[in-house]
Amino acid sequence: MINHHFSAGVYAKETLIPAGHVLVQHKHKFDHLSILASGSIELMVDGERKIVHAPACLTIEANKHHGVKSITDVVWYCIHATECTDTDEIDEVLIARDDVAQAQQMAYCLQEN
Repeated sequence: MINHHFSAGVYAKETLIPAGHVLVQHKHKFDHLSILASGSIELMVDGERKIVHAPACLTIEANKHHGVKSITDVVWYCIHATECTDTDEIDEVLIARDDVAQAQQMAYCLQEN
């Protein structure tokens, strides 16, 4: 489940991820913060893996393909600086062009454990 939150120049995308779920993200045009509010994940950023336990605040650099595998139920926030407040347009503003093969490889790697 996804909830959108907007404030002055800030957008937060809240994602509730059930245990055992793989969520392969994309690349963003700009650096952004990701906050693991609750739970534990396996995080993969451009092929590098690490286990992260809440509470944690991470910086995801621009143009880095990232994904997570939830170890437990998770509440995950992506925080972006933007003036866009339209949920139908926000992805176009923030997401860089995807490499489909890279996304598929990341999903495979995260699912194999």
